[in-house]
Amino acid sequence: MRDNDMAEKEEIYSKVLRAGRRTYFFDVRSTKADDYYVTITESKKFTEEDGSFHFKKHKIYLYKEDFAAFSDILNEMTQYVLESKGEEVISERHQRDYKRELLADEEDPKMDKSFTDIDFDDI
Repeated sequence: MRDNDMAEKEEIYSKVLRAGRRTYFFDVRSTKADDYYVTITESKKFTEEDGSFHFKKHKIYLYKEDFAAFSDILNEMTQYVLESKGEEVISERHQRDYKRELLADEEDPKMDKSFTDIDFDDI
């Protein structure tokens, strides 16, 4: 195995967050110059019809020069979501009895704006 491959395997510090079918791995790794950077890996489990499964992984490399800006934006985005929608999870996937209902006075976004509602009595 090459030294570069070995460096990718060596983790200096790690944390794991399990979240349903997704697992997030936060790893501190070392560069060739012996500086540190962070990788964030999302691993999602997919089960096939025959019962077998596979994982899809997505990885982000985060270097020290980007830590402050990344942290600021992540905090801003998460705060926005929590302030706008609260901490309660609202989705079909998380709540089996969830049903999205349009309010009576809410306009259907799929409806063509040029449509005119005509009653048969009008003809």
